[in-house]
Amino acid sequence: MISKPKFKICRRLGPGVYDKCQTSKFSTASGKFGPGSRRPKALSEYGAQLIEKQKIRFSYGVTERQLSNYVKKASHIKGAGTAEKFYEALESRLDNAIYRMGLCNSRRAARQMVSHGHFIVNNHKVTIPSYEVKIGDIIKIREGSKTKKIFDNLADRVKDYTAPTWLSFDATKMEGKVLAKPKNIETFLDLNAVLEFYSR
Repeated sequence: MISKPKFKICRRLGPGVYDKCQTSKFSTASGKFGPGSRRPKALSEYGAQLIEKQKIRFSYGVTERQLSNYVKKASHIKGAGTAEKFYEALESRLDNAIYRMGLCNSRRAARQMVSHGHFIVNNHKVTIPSYEVKIGDIIKIREGSKTKKIFDNLADRVKDYTAPTWLSFDATKMEGKVLAKPKNIETFLDLNAVLEFYSR
């Protein structure tokens, strides 16, 4: 069951922020205007950019400082577009990679799993959710964690799940691999609006 704060956040920012908001029940509830309720006013450019920033913050579970640092880093990298680099930085977080592999149903759960030391990256235990994974990295479930309840029936759970093309996961070995750089598949995020917000 979705908590009240999450429901309010989804009502304000949109259903893409949390997986639990992507249901027909939420769509029905959020589409109604109750008795005496007012339709929202048109947002200013600043207001629209602020909402896009909050979407990314809540969706990826990052702090204001972390998000600001990702924007600064992306802005200083030459070559590919800033928005593309910004997206790569967000997606390359270890907790997000775990989530994208289908090992849990939310990034919040993935953060907790990483923090509790359930994963090994290239033979080293990593407990930092923001750890940046790179092409060729091997992400394994720690040997001592394979019998944990959170990994029960993992093979069945990921059987029908399709991971993004930049990741792979072998349920028999309980390990995944980073195959390429992340490509933007989140159509509900306006990355350029967030970049413009921080350029003010």
